[in-house]
Amino acid sequence: METNHYKNNLLNRFLCYVSFDTQSKHNAKCSPSSIGQVKLAKHLEKELINLGLQNVEVSKHAVVTAYLPSNREELSHTIGFIAHLDTSPECSGKNVKPEIIENYRGGDIALGIGEEFISPAYYPFMHQLIGKTLIVTDGNTLLGADNKAGIAEIMTALEIIQKEKYPHCNLRIAFTPDEEIGLGMQYFPLEDFPCDWAYTIDGGEVGELEYENFNAATAKIYFSGRSIHTGYAKDKMVNALSLACDFHQGFPKDEVPEKTDGKEGFFHLDHFVGDIEKAELNYLIRDFDLQSFEQRKQFIQDWTAKFNAERKLKQPVECVIHDSYQNMYEVVQKAPQSISIAEKAMDLCSIKVIHKPIRGGTDGAFLAEKGLPCPNIFTGGYNFHSKHELISLEGMEKAVEVITEIVKFKKM
Repeated sequence: METNHYKNNLLNRFLCYVSFDTQSKHNAKCSPSSIGQVKLAKHLEKELINLGLQNVEVSKHAVVTAYLPSNREELSHTIGFIAHLDTSPECSGKNVKPEIIENYRGGDIALGIGEEFISPAYYPFMHQLIGKTLIVTDGNTLLGADNKAGIAEIMTALEIIQKEKYPHCNLRIAFTPDEEIGLGMQYFPLEDFPCDWAYTIDGGEVGELEYENFNAATAKIYFSGRSIHTGYAKDKMVNALSLACDFHQGFPKDEVPEKTDGKEGFFHLDHFVGDIEKAELNYLIRDFDLQSFEQRKQFIQDWTAKFNAERKLKQPVECVIHDSYQNMYEVVQKAPQSISIAEKAMDLCSIKVIHKPIRGGTDGAFLAEKGLPCPNIFTGGYNFHSKHELISLEGMEKAVEVITEIVKFKKM
């Protein structure tokens, strides 16, 4: 196999994909939320056709799907591989300018000509990357490894499978929009994507194999006030902003993302907007344990009722809670081969498996809710959603190797 050839193709694909501005947008009413996702979807459609895949389609919602039938009679089962098109709305993905650092020697990495640095003092994992080829940004945008690395890895694995005539089971491929805002999977054509199980290629460091994630919900809290000239405000003004600040003080101080880890749940105030007359708080509710998750939702409802009773507001505070996604664990356990085969593939690639819970969600969580087991496999990237995002080329190569090994295993 022409290792350097495929390595160069992997890098070139990745650099091509991050040139598309596919940043998703908060509060989008439809998907895809950005035109760049459509452009990347169309680009991938052509590439999949050129690689010889069948039934290549791009839906009106920019969901890309394709199929590659098995080339061995004994490999009659079907596995899916999925990655998302969009990048996080938390950091700009426009005009990404990747910088390649060959044979990283350790120490701080200066990004571009600005004052941004990536330092091992803050990110100890960088010590493990000495000698690797790293890809970073110029410090003005995120990189887009989340999840264009996953796309590049799947596409390169398909190229190798096709050109080297690797034995493989039936393969279904999907690239999805708006994963970062939890919107795209509403339009996923699950009925046209029959699989025994699937994998999202959307994890972090090499070796990660994830099949547990948060139960997730959002809570929107609405406050109504009354504006009047400040000189005449006594006993007349009701400040919605002050009400919102007071309301937030009722939450547990230590049950927040910055003070929790592992399987600890949290409340996260991620958006605050308003003025004297109207204010809105948006909370993320997260917990691995379903009972604790329900208790967290009940806490917000009870606190809203208590707040209204204490303040005797003419226009009570309103609370609206929506479930977002569920923990995939129970569904994945019904297809244990999805875990054992991935573990065996990593072992063959001399990779130490890292089992860890996902402190977030993936498209796999939505698919699991619909009954399709869908664990998550590493991409080789770090510091997603930020200007300090980076990925190693060697880590990406390892993800490609794992994919090409997974497809060879017989279903037991």
